[in-house]
Amino acid sequence: MPWDPRIERLLDRYPALKAIGHTPLVPVDLLEDESPDVEVFAKMECLNPGGSLKDRPVLRMVLTALADGRLAPGQRILDSSSGNAGIAYAMVGSIIGVPVEIVIPDNASAERKARLTAHGARLVFTDALLGYDEALRTVHRRWEADPDRYFFCDQYSNEDNWRAHYETTAEEILEQTGGRLTHVVVGVGTGGTLTGLGRRLKEHDPRVRVACVIPEPFPGIEGLKPLGRPEDIVPAILDESLIDERLPVTADEAQMMCVRLARAGFFVGQSSGAYMAGVERLARRERGLRVVTLFNDLGERYFST
Repeated sequence: MPWDPRIERLLDRYPALKAIGHTPLVPVDLLEDESPDVEVFAKMECLNPGGSLKDRPVLRMVLTALADGRLAPGQRILDSSSGNAGIAYAMVGSIIGVPVEIVIPDNASAERKARLTAHGARLVFTDALLGYDEALRTVHRRWEADPDRYFFCDQYSNEDNWRAHYETTAEEILEQTGGRLTHVVVGVGTGGTLTGLGRRLKEHDPRVRVACVIPEPFPGIEGLKPLGRPEDIVPAILDESLIDERLPVTADEAQMMCVRLARAGFFVGQSSGAYMAGVERLARRERGLRVVTLFNDLGERYFST
């Protein structure tokens, strides 16, 4: 990873954190019969030690704050999360010895809640009927009420979020594909993945198209934000100018694709199913594509839901 020397020293101090990243890129032949001239590859972010893509940005955000003193002795890490980023915070916090507090909607899966508490995180629940944006509002209120107690990581506006994907995820994809791809299919949670990948891949080849999966507002797809309604909070780090196409995907389509992927050997979560449903939409419409998408986490996190 292209960290600065301060971060390298912290990684040497906490070597367990070096397990994050360097995930494989694997071919997915699920669409081979219907679209034989379309190549599809999945970046297996579910194989990170915290079980998801979120390990990468959380590692960079926390270690950068620790290195430059924004995360001070005696403070606790605070942020909102639908689950995966919270798990990454809890895991990283337990390794470096910093307490973690996560604001999370109360409909998060039991499996995610169990993993969070296993790492010692304190959970603050918000009403799921008010949507994930209520968790965002709540975390800001908690930090504003006691700013000295917390390092508010604020993954929705933290520049180190997208930089983690720009410097690591995208670089790995370029190396693993030999720089040859036509599309990357992702969605928006915090906006960090789309912004980081989009900027780096388009720098490499401006012809690379960024297709963004957009979930229906209700019942929604866990981990993905709908965009376009007046009430939607747009993440500060999301660079919408990078989006070449928006692909609407329903929760049913995401779930059905998860089942198909499981039959093919990939047991992944709902957002990964949504991404693959978006890939299928592209493959049905266009020929000769070389598409990269991400498998964000594993299906085990959703058994209870």
